[in-house]
Amino acid sequence: MSEMHVIGVRVEQPQNQPVLLLRETDGERYLPIWIGQTEATAIALEQQGVEPARPLTHDLIKNLIEAFGRTLKEVRIVDLREGTFYADLVFDQNTRVSARPSDSIAIALRIGVPIFAEEAVLTEAGLVMPDEREDEVEKFKEFLESVSPDDFKATDG
Repeated sequence: MSEMHVIGVRVEQPQNQPVLLLRETDGERYLPIWIGQTEATAIALEQQGVEPARPLTHDLIKNLIEAFGRTLKEVRIVDLREGTFYADLVFDQNTRVSARPSDSIAIALRIGVPIFAEEAVLTEAGLVMPDEREDEVEKFKEFLESVSPDDFKATDG
């Protein structure tokens, strides 16, 4: 299992589909996960430090975890079946709750817990970027610094 960190979210064209990009903390592999507009917005808001006037769903979940006195220890991306990623929220007292990776990561970012990916998932879906692709990753990071959460809203058409 490898610890991952969030590079960011970008809208992939021409499908207008958000993609979440993770990278191994101590490795070279990237893990792209296509996600929904709502989750993309939630992740982008958190990464940019934007605090909404009222709690969003992932903020509510964070507040519920705290209100019930539980501790989220980590998030694990545990499986990839038929193109669908699966994740677990790992709590104290060895409690696990299955969730979508996009929701899990949005919650992990809010709480500040580590994100891990199983080796089998990285073997199947992980990408190693050749040196010339590193420039693209840097451009992607620059894009993320200038993107607005409004960029992830669905458009007609």
